[in-house]
Amino acid sequence: MAQNIFRAALDEAGLAGRVRVSSCGTSGWHTGEPADNRTRTELLAHGYSDAHVAEQFSPTHFDADLLVAMDAGHVRDLERKRLGNRVRLLRTFDPTAGPDSLDVSDPYYGTSEDFAATREQIEAAVPGLLAWVHATLDGA
Repeated sequence: MAQNIFRAALDEAGLAGRVRVSSCGTSGWHTGEPADNRTRTELLAHGYSDAHVAEQFSPTHFDADLLVAMDAGHVRDLERKRLGNRVRLLRTFDPTAGPDSLDVSDPYYGTSEDFAATREQIEAAVPGLLAWVHATLDGA
């Protein structure tokens, strides 16, 4: 969900050709599968693409400028790979997220309302993430 929402923001900002965005899990669950149908429904209902094929984090991702994690468990998994200080929680880009609420909710076992809440958390972080991209590109 975050990949597609952020790609839409990059496209709207005219940066799609300058930034590579990929999505992967820290484990191999669902590798090769499309997004969950509830995710796809939520994305399409709000004007986003639902294109996605699940993949696992691998050496092809090691050169990323930024590795965005959805929750603290993902951060720990990525930090074990000694990737430096390029790992950040997505919600750290949301100025309204408190320090005790930085994990993006995992809606997998929830309802359609949970998928909507997750989308809203992602959307709230996108302006800050987009600002990070602008600052990084301007400094390059």
